[in-house]
Amino acid sequence: MATLQPKGSIISRTSFAALDVEEPESEEELEVVEPSPTETQPQKPSKTALRKAARAARLEKKQQERAAAKLRREASASSSQPSHSPLLGTLEHPLEFSETDSPSVDDAPLPDADHLVTTNGHVHHPEPKPEPVAAPPIPEPNQREAKEDRPATQPTPLVHQPKILVVPPQQLAPQPAATAAPAQSDNPEKKRQNILTRTLWTFIMIGGFLALLLLGHGYMILLVMLCQTAVYREVTALFSIKTIDGEESPREKDPWSKTLNWYFFAVTNYYLYGESIIYYFKHVVFADAQLMPFATNHRIISFTLYIIGFVGFVMSLKKGYLRRQFGLFGWVHMSLMLIVVSGHFIINNILEGLIWFWVPASLVICNDVFAYVWGITIGRTPLIKLSPKKTVEGFVGAFFSTMLFAIIWGTLFMRWQYMICPVKDLGVNAWSDIKCDPNPVFIWREWEIWAPLRVSLSGLLGRNISTLPYTSYHFHVLVMGIFASLVAPFGGFFASGFKRAFNIKDFGHSIPGHGGMTDRMDCQFLMGVFTYVYYSSLIRENRVTVGSVLQTVVSGLTVEEQIQLIKDLTRYLTSQGIPVDLCSSMK
Repeated sequence: MATLQPKGSIISRTSFAALDVEEPESEEELEVVEPSPTETQPQKPSKTALRKAARAARLEKKQQERAAAKLRREASASSSQPSHSPLLGTLEHPLEFSETDSPSVDDAPLPDADHLVTTNGHVHHPEPKPEPVAAPPIPEPNQREAKEDRPATQPTPLVHQPKILVVPPQQLAPQPAATAAPAQSDNPEKKRQNILTRTLWTFIMIGGFLALLLLGHGYMILLVMLCQTAVYREVTALFSIKTIDGEESPREKDPWSKTLNWYFFAVTNYYLYGESIIYYFKHVVFADAQLMPFATNHRIISFTLYIIGFVGFVMSLKKGYLRRQFGLFGWVHMSLMLIVVSGHFIINNILEGLIWFWVPASLVICNDVFAYVWGITIGRTPLIKLSPKKTVEGFVGAFFSTMLFAIIWGTLFMRWQYMICPVKDLGVNAWSDIKCDPNPVFIWREWEIWAPLRVSLSGLLGRNISTLPYTSYHFHVLVMGIFASLVAPFGGFFASGFKRAFNIKDFGHSIPGHGGMTDRMDCQFLMGVFTYVYYSSLIRENRVTVGSVLQTVVSGLTVEEQIQLIKDLTRYLTSQGIPVDLCSSMK
């Protein structure tokens, strides 16, 4: 006759089987967990306990999902082989606990003695609860004797078995070919449609880009500003997908967050583009009495506008959203540094001469195209895990193709004054008569060929060749080609890792067939920054211009000193035999 164990120390054998806990063999290894009288009294849980319970529930749910997925995989793998277990299937409520995650016996609900069932002198318990236990109980003496009398090989009869979901082998078998045929027929059609859409919009973008290039510098600056605005919108929108702790964003959002995002964007553009306008158009800005106060006080005005935004951000902080708001604040400033500052450097390249924008951008496009061509032709070895489709063969083949393209493309466009002259007037276009003193890097020179090589080339080409024409720009364009082939692609890899972090395929859908604007500009920003730094450090000529002198006169001399300067300059020109009529020159 089976005896009941004391209430509070009953633990199911099935629970231990699910937890893979070996059955205790000696009394020394067993511990009795008795609930204390004070613990049986109901108490109102604290907020900390509720939060811990919620985290434990989420962890338990994830563990159950992983266990269920593991059981499904094992069932699928064993469907093709005869099973040795009569209970092949998947548990509806799989259990997976660790010792650190298991709650104590005091926290687990205790079963009643009325729910126990006895069969042949053995004690059986009802279906195990999901809650794990800390330690097995000490059985009564009559239970211990019954256990020792039971044969080791005799299976324990179960009265209440866990619920089993038996998966028939027919459901695990692959679907018939008749049902898979429509999907196979739809995929090629969809793929063909995507290729057509991508090709169409590629030609649309190339045509629009060339049209704006011919229309003038102002239209190219407008294009860059529109691109950086679209990229900024796509990148900042990613913050709304997940919060800092990885949970879904709340429905109720801070009404000032989007307003402050675009306010900081506008202030940053005002400061950076104001600096560019003042630097490249000194002769216009400092000669206008209405623009001069803004030019002389541009930086203090920009800083004041930023402080207004900063104070507005602090005033908009709300309890319960602090972590999210500060995360968004850092996210916005990171985006401004990577996007708006890079766009500012690209616009400076346009103002220095369209060739410093057009050729580097073309090199990035060329490298991307040839990497794809060589990759699908001979690509076998993966290059980087962030972009599985990139291959080493495509990377190397694109390098040599880009170097050859750089020489041909640079030589073609360096012959146009419209491409190499720094901007003086934003109203000019490709059909305007533009003349300037070109930068020395565009001046042609003759390189005398080494004598043995001269003889070989003359015999090979059938005519006498003693010199080889070149410019310094050819060496510079080769350096830019190396950067576009070896370094700029890592901007794309960075964007790929960014998308994987948010589990998205594209940054947006602003360009049909190509994803978002960020997907097309990821390498261009890195290339534009390099071109500006390289040009300003090694190529730019720092010459005194009328604008720089006018800036010094207006900002550094008083009105009396300016009048005295005009008189002295007029006297100097008259002594040189150059008549000066100030009234007629001012008309």
